[in-house]
Amino acid sequence: MRRPLLAALLSVAVAAGMSAAAVPAEADPIPDGPGRGFVPAYIGGPATPKPLEGRPVPANPHQGPVGLSSMHADSYASDTYPFLGPLGRTPEVLNEAKGGGLPGLCSTVTFARRTGLIVAQCTRGQNFMLRLIDPRTLKDLATYELPPRPSTVQAVFSLSLDKVLTDTSGGAYYYLDPQDRAVLADSAFHLRRFAHEKGADGKWRFTVTDDWDLSRYLPHDCATWTNPWPAGECDPVTAVGPDWSGLIWWITRNGRIGTVDPDSGTVRMTRLQGESIQNSFAASEDGLSIVSDHALYQMRADRDGTPEVIWREPYDRGSGRKPGQIDQGSGTTPTYFGDGYVAITDNADDRMHVIVRRRADGGLVCRIPVFGSGASATDNSLVGYGGSLFVENNYGYRNFFELPPGGSSVGGVSRVDVKPGGSGCETVWTSKERSLSTVPKVSVPAGLLYLYTKEPRNDFIDAWYLTAVDVHTGRTVYKVLTGPGKWFDNNWAPITLGPDGTAYVGVLGGLVAVRDRE
Repeated sequence: MRRPLLAALLSVAVAAGMSAAAVPAEADPIPDGPGRGFVPAYIGGPATPKPLEGRPVPANPHQGPVGLSSMHADSYASDTYPFLGPLGRTPEVLNEAKGGGLPGLCSTVTFARRTGLIVAQCTRGQNFMLRLIDPRTLKDLATYELPPRPSTVQAVFSLSLDKVLTDTSGGAYYYLDPQDRAVLADSAFHLRRFAHEKGADGKWRFTVTDDWDLSRYLPHDCATWTNPWPAGECDPVTAVGPDWSGLIWWITRNGRIGTVDPDSGTVRMTRLQGESIQNSFAASEDGLSIVSDHALYQMRADRDGTPEVIWREPYDRGSGRKPGQIDQGSGTTPTYFGDGYVAITDNADDRMHVIVRRRADGGLVCRIPVFGSGASATDNSLVGYGGSLFVENNYGYRNFFELPPGGSSVGGVSRVDVKPGGSGCETVWTSKERSLSTVPKVSVPAGLLYLYTKEPRNDFIDAWYLTAVDVHTGRTVYKVLTGPGKWFDNNWAPITLGPDGTAYVGVLGGLVAVRDRE
């Protein structure tokens, strides 16, 4: 860490809820909290694959393969995978602490097609870094430190961890291109492409192949250690992604939306006045879907690359931020699915709704309430495939620090289907599983929805499980204990399925992998 006060702040916050296990100096297994011998390691039984019906997600020609190249699995942000996940056949759990100290959460995990290695974006609280990881052993092969976020400085001087934990900038929403390069915007306002390669010395390393400086287009009077309360505006990039023509799109928290032509370096930009953007976006053959804290947009680039609005549809943003969201507004990245649909959730006060619109014209297909009165919120993307959507309830979870020992969220996971012909929607089933804060994922050929769950316990044991639910019935098929204690809290990090059938979860201690032995 670069400042003692920050070290003290983060240390107090982390230590307050964690076990007294020793912190490893190097990459070692994540230390257990209390209770491993008092909770079952495996519940249920192996799954029999039964595919989810639907057409395959189209591949964006300027992004890596479907299922391998971004937090939300593909350009449609479907959060589905065209390969099997773990089926629960004699599962094994492997974990590795990331960095020279905890916490070390890996927020995004992607897979390079050429090398078969994991490219991940991880944090130790005070800084972000790219990591090149062996998918079998979880050992680091190379790292590249990214600039610290201004919100870290703000957290120290305001003594508020919320400044950091509600900041989605810094590089988590990146993607791999068809050449396995990580395309990422950092907190220093640089959009860069990172290749990874093995040198003549046999060591792997990241190299920057392209660098576009966006600081001349974006306000960057940001908090620093010498000027923690600047008078001007600071608006770093939160997400990047390619459209079908090859332009690289980027968005900022304060509603700026831009493109970079990677061939010429030309930058074009527009702004949603008075609106902010905390989530990523989806890209299809005919444009992009972006959700602000006020409205859902369909956009595309005009002839010179400037983003233009095709349609805008407001939604009910409620009267405030709920426990289970990082801002007041939709907590979902838009999801393209089915026969030309796009979906988000709203933030209505009594009950959250799943909203489905036609992506061509914004026409409303349905607005259907989910979960209980006064206890519904999500800050994770919907899973969408065929005519089905899957939504989890995050109400009651704010962050790892505020979650008491043995505590949980309200819980609930629902499947919502669009009726034939787009004549409305219906809730097919609702599970009582408590998936506190993860981005859930679906293996299409397995027919399994993967959650990261923790039940409330009066003995204060925090038992975290990778949980597989049958997409057809909502029945829980199996649960695998990843570990007990606060170090295994994923704190909003997603589940990611690897092409070999392994499920990965970023947790406070580092990275957890669950795979079948058989």
